[in-house]
Amino acid sequence: MKFFQSAFLLFLAIAFASCNTNPKQAKQAETKKPNVVLIYIDDLGYGDVSCYGSNTISTPNIDNLASTGMLFTNGHCSSASCTPSRFSMLTGGYAFRQKGTGIARGDAAMIINPETRTLADLFDEAGYETGVVGKWHLGLGPKGGPDWNGLISPGPQDIGFDYSFLIPATGDRVPCVYTENGRVLGLDPADPITVSFNGKVGDEPTGKENPELLKMNYSNGHNNTIINGISRIGFMTGGNSARWVDEYMADAITGKALEFIEDKKDKPFFLYYSTHDIHVPRVPHPRFVGKSGMGPRGDAILEVDWATGEIMNKLQELGLTENTIVIFTSDNGPVIDDGYQDQAVELLGEHKAGGPLRGGKYSAFNAGTQVPFIVSWPGRIKYGKSDALVSQVDFMASFAKMLNLNLEDKDAIDSFEMLDELLGKSNENRSHFVHHGNSTMALIKDDWKYIVPNDRPKMNKSTNTEMGTDTKPQLYNLKDDIGETNNIAAENPEKLKELETLFQKINEDGRTRN
Repeated sequence: MKFFQSAFLLFLAIAFASCNTNPKQAKQAETKKPNVVLIYIDDLGYGDVSCYGSNTISTPNIDNLASTGMLFTNGHCSSASCTPSRFSMLTGGYAFRQKGTGIARGDAAMIINPETRTLADLFDEAGYETGVVGKWHLGLGPKGGPDWNGLISPGPQDIGFDYSFLIPATGDRVPCVYTENGRVLGLDPADPITVSFNGKVGDEPTGKENPELLKMNYSNGHNNTIINGISRIGFMTGGNSARWVDEYMADAITGKALEFIEDKKDKPFFLYYSTHDIHVPRVPHPRFVGKSGMGPRGDAILEVDWATGEIMNKLQELGLTENTIVIFTSDNGPVIDDGYQDQAVELLGEHKAGGPLRGGKYSAFNAGTQVPFIVSWPGRIKYGKSDALVSQVDFMASFAKMLNLNLEDKDAIDSFEMLDELLGKSNENRSHFVHHGNSTMALIKDDWKYIVPNDRPKMNKSTNTEMGTDTKPQLYNLKDDIGETNNIAAENPEKLKELETLFQKINEDGRTRN
């Protein structure tokens, strides 16, 4: 049941009144809850946008967003890959604590238990209209996977979202269809969908068997059913009328996001808008093709910038800008070759997707989780840069504070209340942060980074990514060595022991929120 809380209104009036707002706007702020739009990009690296220092690509809309708020230089997602980061962001709990939170198959069952209190639940409890639009990749349906030909449940509607328009998993995985409010959009009942990740179904061509049919070849994996001239992970048959066209995907999901904002403009709303760009396959709209000079990956970054501008323009058009908190961030760091021959490597040139950071997607080095992280609220957040250590896992506790809601002990077990930091009122660090790499774990505390020893391969040969693994413990001083080039574990045994002990405690305690 949705309800409005007078205590929350008083909180807003006291906590967020600003001398930069005229009396009329200040009066409106006392009686309106701020909308919240979370723009969640896929695989966008720390160095992939110009406001974070790139001089090889221009992202004016993202830069403009940063100029109206706080740009964090030490902001992190929780994991170096997509599914666990999304899980942590929505639940406030580290994904490594729960089995089954690795990179989800396209037919995975719902990963978040409907009994888990989520970020969407908080906004729902506070009287907000809630929506999720775009990439999901958190599983759908019951154990055994979803029924693509009927009502798909459980899903976002069971964890606090009133509306959903989804890419169920990723663009490189079947099924290549959209779902809206739990049903495949445009499905012809006479052409039911069958999906398999265990073996071929139907007689549709595959990338492995019919490479002559591909408009974009694969480099590794990604050689199963061909949809729209691109071979995917997994096999699919049926659902022809419902299949997406990759070139129009950004337009489709951005359009749905704009519709949601328009429909809910007279009510407080929370929108989780999750782009597919710049994840593979990178197939931007023709109007962006060739514009970056870096091939499809660069063009997809321009498409992300366009989409960000569309969201901001809609808020401006509806007079909602000064009453809307916009968060812009990414689910993990960058990867260049991630399974398709799209010239991302050949045309990279001088561009450094991770900026000064080492590693990337999948890695325990910082480029795996240290991502673009911008929070904008014109008139409430002063423009600036913050080097405070913050994490997406803290959204739960921070917005619970803003919404004047209490968290129970079982809720958001790793989420710290960092509201003042997110709003630029404090520069205090998160006390510590666990970095979840695909091959090993790491712990950041203040300026220090500890990487847990692991004997797994040091390189991901498919993506040419340094995984951050070593059989010896690694210790870096990030203030002096942001690129994690000098392992100083041997010279600092006391600091190493301190972080090893803290990491062990975090594991044993099963939570970090007091």
